[in-house]
Amino acid sequence: MDRKVVKKVQGFRTKDGAGVSLVRVLSHETVEDFDPILMLDSFDSTNPDEYTAGFPMHPHRGIETVSYLYKGKMVHKDTLGNEDGIGDGEVQWMNSGSGIEHEEMVPAADRLLGVQLWLNLPKKEKMSKPTYNKIHKDDIEEIDIDGGMLRLLSGSYKDHSGFTGEHLPLDYYDIHLEPNKEFTIETDHDKSVMIFTLIGNIYVGDEHIEEKTAVKLSEGDKLTIKNGDDNAQVLFMSSEKLNEEVAWAGPIVMNTSEEIRQAYEDLRNGTFIKDKIEFNAD
Repeated sequence: MDRKVVKKVQGFRTKDGAGVSLVRVLSHETVEDFDPILMLDSFDSTNPDEYTAGFPMHPHRGIETVSYLYKGKMVHKDTLGNEDGIGDGEVQWMNSGSGIEHEEMVPAADRLLGVQLWLNLPKKEKMSKPTYNKIHKDDIEEIDIDGGMLRLLSGSYKDHSGFTGEHLPLDYYDIHLEPNKEFTIETDHDKSVMIFTLIGNIYVGDEHIEEKTAVKLSEGDKLTIKNGDDNAQVLFMSSEKLNEEVAWAGPIVMNTSEEIRQAYEDLRNGTFIKDKIEFNAD
């Protein structure tokens, strides 16, 4: 059974962090439809003045942040002691778990192009130990497909395997399609599947999908993406729907308002970081 379009959300230009211009696509209003993907922000700029102010140190609890840059650079620093950067074609994967503070600074580049996802954590794993992983370009397999290429950012595709997170499963593909081509992906019938048009316009069935649009798809065994007259770059995400209550306030996402209140109380009284690790910043 073919998957069909259930909901389309086109992004809008806004600012976040210290004034970074970005395209916000998924947020509070789309939680139920796109479960377990909470947020999706897209970056696409050739003007460094729009993004080099970056995202200064800020807290998170209860989510995983997954940042993918097809073009550009991002430098990460956190309270676990990690100082690391990603460049063209790389992924930064952070589980905030019980609590972490981090910053993401964005040096100037010819083009900044990519996305950040917030992947919800299951209730039983909200207070898990925070972790950080970088998925290097050399560890991301590029697979030839009919009419293009698939970059396996995480999870699996057919008999190919990539990085696997410790919590929710996430099959995450960067699909490049040449003009007037189509590509069919076999999917687990019950998985929660969405796509995002990073570059270009496509079709799912007879439904036209414009650039910078997130699409939630119905249940089904396969998804066919059809391209138009230009190159397209489509991000595919498949995970497991949580069907859990979501309480969301700023950078904290929990299951109840009481847990949100406790998180902000922890921030005020200095007990937010539950697993302090001593490190040498040098």
